[in-house]
Amino acid sequence: MEEPPGGPPGAARGALVRSARPGDYRDGVEETDRKILSLLCQDGRISFTDLSRQTGLSVSATHQRVRRLERRGLIKRYAAVIDPADAGLPLTAFVSIKPFDPAAPDDAPERLAHLTAIEACHSVAGDESYILKVRVASPGALENLLQEIRALANVSTRTTIVLSTPYENRPPDL
Repeated sequence: MEEPPGGPPGAARGALVRSARPGDYRDGVEETDRKILSLLCQDGRISFTDLSRQTGLSVSATHQRVRRLERRGLIKRYAAVIDPADAGLPLTAFVSIKPFDPAAPDDAPERLAHLTAIEACHSVAGDESYILKVRVASPGALENLLQEIRALANVSTRTTIVLSTPYENRPPDL
């Protein structure tokens, strides 16, 4: 069972909150830091003044916490979120890849890293080795990309085309 927001009753603000589940990702991240992370996930351009107002910290303390979160690697980078269709990439697909030779080196991610149409590469359990999220301009562009993936990585592919995306890039439940 989780502690109530803000930590156990009587705990100081910023107290470390431990989950009842050992190894929970929340272990080791203070409640105030989770609040900062949540706010930054919603708006990466939020000012330190607004962050401090919403966390109850001073601007200086908020700035120090954000820098510490960056140093610890909890904040990897800040990025703009674009509309792929408006940017000329209306077709999204998931491409599962499987090596022709299971004994071959597992180097598909390195072989495919230069292909900018591949937005994400996930190592997965199951029949396939990886699932790639790709964005392209057209079915013809997807066909060309699939041929390139097969040739570069010596893999078979299974493709699922996305019809619509009700939501994506949701912030994690912090």
